[in-house]
Amino acid sequence: MGWATPHIAKLQKGETVQFRPRGNSMVGKIDSGDLCTVTPVTEDELEVGDIVLCKVGGTQYLHLIKARQAGRFQIGNNRGRINGWISMNGIFGRCIRVEK
Repeated sequence: MGWATPHIAKLQKGETVQFRPRGNSMVGKIDSGDLCTVTPVTEDELEVGDIVLCKVGGTQYLHLIKARQAGRFQIGNNRGRINGWISMNGIFGRCIRVEK
């Protein structure tokens, strides 16, 4: 169980969630403590540059889609780090709003 587990459960039920993530990996797009609104999303709606709530290698992230290729998505932060490639099964929602 990770920090986002309760939010993921709600997204999987079709609910929109709001939370304030902590950390500096997304500075420039999301500052630590900003209020983020995340909605369920379909694969067809996703684009490179979207911020998604996802799980890569067992770790939950609110990070960017850096690349897309044949049904896979490369996930990374806003500081140049790449987390890895995942399928749609690892993406739970897309961030649609960031507020201070």
